[in-house]
Amino acid sequence: MPGIDECLLEAMALPGARGAALVDWSSGLALGTAGVSPVGDHETTAAETAELARAAAEYESFAPAAEPGDPDEHSGPPVEDLILTTRTGYHVLRFVATSFDSSVFLHLWLDRTEGNLALARLRLRDLAEGLVLS
Repeated sequence: MPGIDECLLEAMALPGARGAALVDWSSGLALGTAGVSPVGDHETTAAETAELARAAAEYESFAPAAEPGDPDEHSGPPVEDLILTTRTGYHVLRFVATSFDSSVFLHLWLDRTEGNLALARLRLRDLAEGLVLS
């Protein structure tokens, strides 16, 4: 089970990976980073992607509230991942279920011509499931 640094290094091994981070979406802080940031500063990128993640996780249009007694009521974030496509790249945000607040996500920035979006989604899912946060 990889820790944060190992997880980010594995994400950076994906084809077309430019940068990766583990971000706390409640505070907007990067808990770990690898590679480069789209704006040259990982903390700015973390804060900006946290706003996007927070909207997806909290707005009922994207993540309807679980009914009381629903087996998924406390099983982690209601959204699995987000994909944002730009002219030059893809941003994949994968929410990480944790035993505590579940307010963290993996952010992977991929080059659009070299990246494989399907592979990135599958690999981030596996990394998120195996990530050990202590």
